Amino acid sequence: MLYQLHEFNRSFLTPLSKWAETSSQLFANPYSAWAYNPYSQRIAAAYELAFRLGKDYEKPEFNITSVVMNDEVVEVEQEIVLTKSFCNLIHFNKQTASTKKQKKPVAQSKILIVAPLSGHHATLLRDTVRSLIPDHEVYITDWIDARMVPLSKGPFHLHDYIYYVQEFIRHLGTDLHVISVCQPTVPVLAAISLMATENDPYLPKTMTMMGGPIDPRKSPTQVNTLATEKKFSWFQNTVIYSVPHNYPGFARKVYPGFLQHAGFVAMNPDRHAQSHRDFYQHLLIGDDESAEQHRRFYDEYNAVIDLPAEYYLETIQTVFQEFRLPKGTWEVEGKLVRPQDIKTVALFTVEGELDDISGPGQTQAAHDLCSGIPDNMKQDFVAPGCGHYGIFSGRKWRELICPKVIAFIAAHP
Repeated sequence: MLYQLHEFNRSFLTPLSKWAETSSQLFANPYSAWAYNPYSQRIAAAYELAFRLGKDYEKPEFNITSVVMNDEVVEVEQEIVLTKSFCNLIHFNKQTASTKKQKKPVAQSKILIVAPLSGHHATLLRDTVRSLIPDHEVYITDWIDARMVPLSKGPFHLHDYIYYVQEFIRHLGTDLHVISVCQPTVPVLAAISLMATENDPYLPKTMTMMGGPIDPRKSPTQVNTLATEKKFSWFQNTVIYSVPHNYPGFARKVYPGFLQHAGFVAMNPDRHAQSHRDFYQHLLIGDDESAEQHRRFYDEYNAVIDLPAEYYLETIQTVFQEFRLPKGTWEVEGKLVRPQDIKTVALFTVEGELDDISGPGQTQAAHDLCSGIPDNMKQDFVAPGCGHYGIFSGRKWRELICPKVIAFIAAHP
């Protein structure tokens, strides 16, 4: 019933938020007589805040249409190169004047960015993609909201995630570099480990793992504590719901995105409350730049997706409760995951000093597990003063972390 109540609440708030949006524009638009009321700016700010608190946030766009390469503005075209039931593989195709004439892509090393399937859209990594595009041919996994996947498409398990990653790697061919951010570090390491055990010729050149729960026992955070304090049956009985009839995925069992979003907010409620108070003040004083930064952040942060129930529950059990990867007990459909079998894939781990999602040390654990990789092919970096989102987005990512990732990839061509 919770999902149905959420939908009822959403349908109730939608017209109210639209009304608030219209009212805000009425008191802010210079062509409106109401905008010259002595209190118009205060009223407009209050209405816009109400609108943003009540609106329904749709999937954002990447909005990457061009980049600068060698002082030349290059067009970027987003294209789907592989379609699966629960994921699209997206390519950011660059077109220079010369390649347009020759009808061939720019010759650069390929990067597969494996985005998290943990509640947000892949567009959360927009900054990651934009920073890497000028020097690389970039692909990203764009996971599909489970409520939009018809029940006829079947279930999606944790091992399906692993198989998707392997299929994408093989599809992109040799000379590939893989970057995984947060949640996918675990299934990506499993995927590459299984490929190494089988001597797969399509093993990537490097794997960069950023802020992921390779070993959640190290520096446990609130996320880890919740997973260990609650029994597995609690997750089964408390957070799994059926998709309502008004979506293509009607009757599919999911972990709803709105629950994940509520969990994210509950981790730092004071910070979010202060952010909205600041937004109101920025509107009052006419600080349009700060107000727009707030809009951009929450347009992304508040847009969430549902996760397939079987995938979510298996992740909780395998990764956060039984620690099968670091314990060496993880079997994927009868095949043991052996990171020690990886010998030719260079490893780079990136962590944030202040990460409150995946604590420091959790991603570094990959180095001990991947004992077959020579030391000269391993690298680790802990970004000082950096939180979870800062390791893949924002100034510290662009100025501090991204150059190290690019240098690491260049060192292992």
